[in-house]
Amino acid sequence: MELLDYILHIDLYLQDFLIHYAQWFYLLLFVIIFCETGLVVLPFLPGDSLLFASGMLAAAFPDQLNIYVVLLVLWSAAIVGDTLNYTIGQRFGLGLLDKQFRGRRIISEQTLHKTQNFFTTYGAKTIVIARFVPIVRTLAPFVAGFSRMHYPTFLKYNLVGGTLWVGLLTLTGFFLGTRPIVQQNFEIIVLLIIAFSLLPVLIEAIRAKMKK
Repeated sequence: MELLDYILHIDLYLQDFLIHYAQWFYLLLFVIIFCETGLVVLPFLPGDSLLFASGMLAAAFPDQLNIYVVLLVLWSAAIVGDTLNYTIGQRFGLGLLDKQFRGRRIISEQTLHKTQNFFTTYGAKTIVIARFVPIVRTLAPFVAGFSRMHYPTFLKYNLVGGTLWVGLLTLTGFFLGTRPIVQQNFEIIVLLIIAFSLLPVLIEAIRAKMKK
């Protein structure tokens, strides 16, 4: 419940951090996005809502946050994070699949299977599409790594996916976030973003059922 509250009200948490620790704000953005995309054990971090909220804050506090710097920091974190995740998958992937924490596998078989289905359906484009799908976003570069996807191919789709993901969500927050209706209904906006990002998973599940 605490995690859900954090995701739904991340704009308030970020604003409070900006007010008290403005000098560390860019670093905070980098660390959260880097960890979500780069560490396969942290797929639950609120990447989508954080990008949108960062754009909102850049529009609301232009003297403290430069939208171009925000975009650069988030984009760098997304690209470097996916690259690290690919490397982890390439070097330690098979070993991590069997690792357990408190009796449960670090990477659940169900989530891994969903990610592999994405690769089966979309091929290398999964790296781009997965950017907009929570959890799959974190596992896709890992799967690409232990599947030995050609690195130049991965890098190309990593750059495209990272640019689209960061650009679309952050700039949407920047241009729409100052409107009262958005500020007053931020929780609903976040839920809509999550619902929209889960559409590919839902569509894939429906297709799988129809095939059966």
